[in-house]
Amino acid sequence: MTPFDFMAIDRDDSDCAPASLEPAATLGQAATQALLDEVDLTPKPGLVDRRGAGAHHDMTHALMTRSAHTLRPGFDAMAAAAQHTIDPVALRAELGALGREAEAAMMRATGGVNTHRGAIWALGLIVAAAAGQPRFHWQASELLLAVAALAAIDDPALSSLPDLAPRSNGQRMAARFRVAGARREAMNGFIQITSAGLPRLRAARLAGADEQAARLDALLAIMAVLDDTCLLIRAGARGLAVAQGRAARILVLGGTSTAEGAGALAALDAALIDMHASPGGSADLLAATLLIDRLETLAGQPGASNPRANTHRQENTHANAIA
Repeated sequence: MTPFDFMAIDRDDSDCAPASLEPAATLGQAATQALLDEVDLTPKPGLVDRRGAGAHHDMTHALMTRSAHTLRPGFDAMAAAAQHTIDPVALRAELGALGREAEAAMMRATGGVNTHRGAIWALGLIVAAAAGQPRFHWQASELLLAVAALAAIDDPALSSLPDLAPRSNGQRMAARFRVAGARREAMNGFIQITSAGLPRLRAARLAGADEQAARLDALLAIMAVLDDTCLLIRAGARGLAVAQGRAARILVLGGTSTAEGAGALAALDAALIDMHASPGGSADLLAATLLIDRLETLAGQPGASNPRANTHRQENTHANAIA
């Protein structure tokens, strides 16, 4: 079976999405909610949250929230495209066009601020992977296998351009520091989700942490292993090393639900703000992790859960520690 074979299950060449597939709006809503959950998560190190702008000077919680809602139609359209487009190359081309349309809508809504470009890429691929198969196939391994296959296909609109130089800040940092970058991470199936984010999220839940602490621990687990080009842009290799090392240390201390972990989180937040550095790539993959977790929950996977109760139980403790 190829990575695209299971995306064709119960599909045909008709113009109507098979009844066995979920409505595109279900997936668009799930992706949008993942973005909202990420920006609401507080307190995050160096990132926009409900306390303030973190290390940013051009973003606010309200702006990020508006941006997330603006992307909903784009995610709906990507899901619909995956249900109606059988050929993977044609689907990759359509997803590229829809992604650029979503990015343009985001820039209009934010006055030119890049709030979610990386998230459009990551969550858009996941939405497309899920849209092309029945709910009972919504498992992290299968979804991310399809993501990797889609990411490996060149976008015709870009590959036909004569200029082969990196076109974005992230691409330039990936080339300069010889790290994977957004496309290569996707081609690797966003391994940080299954090796770090999801396991830490679920381990923290099982250990009794509330949902906010579990999600913060998942973010830190991703930060500890991701070569985040957002950090490289603002703080170089030293800033990336500081963020990775301190994130890993917080987890060794027992995570953010412990007094020691909360104190170390506050110190990491201060250090990133001092460097004007924000782990935006890690935030994007946290949103992707939350989306995968939600899809597995909808599919009834035994390891998945998304408890909503007691979400804010320890929030004041975290906020006081990091303030």
